[in-house]
Amino acid sequence: MKKVNVCILFGGISPEHEVSLRSAESVLNNIDKEQYNLFPVGITREGAWILFGGTDYSMLPKGTWVNHPMNRPAAISPVRGQGLLSFEGESVVREQIDVVFPVLHGENGEDGAMQGLLQMAGIPYVGPHVAASAVAMDKTLTKLVADQAGIPQAAWELVRSRELVNRMENTLETLELRFRYPMFVKPAGTGSSVGVSKVMDREQLRQALHTAAEYDSKILVEEFIDGREVEVAVLGNENPVASICGEIDSGAEFYDYDAKYVTDTSTAYIPARIPESVGEIVRDAAVKVYSAIGCQGLSRVDFFVTYAENRVVFNEINTIPGFTSISMYPKLFEASGIPYSKLIDELIRLAMEASR
Repeated sequence: MKKVNVCILFGGISPEHEVSLRSAESVLNNIDKEQYNLFPVGITREGAWILFGGTDYSMLPKGTWVNHPMNRPAAISPVRGQGLLSFEGESVVREQIDVVFPVLHGENGEDGAMQGLLQMAGIPYVGPHVAASAVAMDKTLTKLVADQAGIPQAAWELVRSRELVNRMENTLETLELRFRYPMFVKPAGTGSSVGVSKVMDREQLRQALHTAAEYDSKILVEEFIDGREVEVAVLGNENPVASICGEIDSGAEFYDYDAKYVTDTSTAYIPARIPESVGEIVRDAAVKVYSAIGCQGLSRVDFFVTYAENRVVFNEINTIPGFTSISMYPKLFEASGIPYSKLIDELIRLAMEASR
């Protein structure tokens, strides 16, 4: 049986570059080499594309992969039929790619930009297509879709970074009239909790708005929900299915970037510590969000379940969730009966099915 040519895209210029390297390492180590020919293409922090010439994927999170002697500059051509191009001196090597697995998080990888390039190139790819990726990446657009679909979520307010220049005091007053402390401040277009702050007073709110503005011109401010952080993995195209529910106890003020990837304070509970009936509500809501946005392939959908009433509140959706060895998406489906390597097989199958 002919092997499938799979290009694994990783890295990127977003603040989530390091997370992507860890995700790619896990995917490359767990994918079935008997079924697939692998073409690992990394994008450096500066935006250079490199076809990685090594087989020691532990080099990825260390950052040493960029210096491998067998590396070649590379690009995916937007011209249909050209596939993956790599450059060796004056020569161009063309590889026909059957499917791309973009293990890219954040800007230019998860926001529809890369999906648009692959769409033009006519190459099947894992994950949601252009419109769904763009909507899910912008938390304010996601909120609008969720509102329209009737999905309960935290109250929120959009702040534009330009308002912080001459109207900061008015903005602070408006937010304090709308919400009680604590409140959350987030850049509209980042993942992995990059640039996210939990604020307890006006001075922290002021600083958090400036911090979020470093990452995005649109800033989301949300009311605080006192509840468990519950996550669900969703898989599929026309008939998506939800995994078992998982719960994150951050062991910190909230589940920020450090709690996710740097420290070891967080604890994952699979299944989540919620009643089975509430878990069914969460799973149903996850599929509803996924379908309302128009996702396919995969996404992880995050919720709060309030301590007081077990009320289910939608938080956000991630269309290319983390795929590291400790990431919730693969762990949730492993607990639901689909091992990591089989999950990769299914994602590739769904990508090729969607392109047809």
